Amino acid sequence: MIIGIGVDVCSVDRIREACARPGFTDRVFTLAELSGSDQTMAGRFAAKEALAKALGAPAGLRWTDCEVLSDETGRPSLVVAGTVGDRVDELGVSRLHVSISHDAGVAVAMVVCEG
Repeated sequence: MIIGIGVDVCSVDRIREACARPGFTDRVFTLAELSGSDQTMAGRFAAKEALAKALGAPAGLRWTDCEVLSDETGRPSLVVAGTVGDRVDELGVSRLHVSISHDAGVAVAMVVCEG
């Protein structure tokens, strides 16, 4: 059963500029997420936003409680803990599906929460 769906679109330039501001990357990304191109960073940000939307965007979610990782083939996945993990448990989510793409200066991500 689908519990939630979220989608987000993000400008690569906007994330590049945000990452240059002091404190942004520490507040939004985990250490494991900090490697990669500007497109990769924008895609990860969009995935975090899409997950928040799929979970109903409750107040109090911490950005770093969701980690967007890729396997050796480039397939993305979401790892949740803390505030995000609590919300996932509260809703009965058993699987998270994520797809990320970027082209022409824009990144897009879609998340499906399955329970």
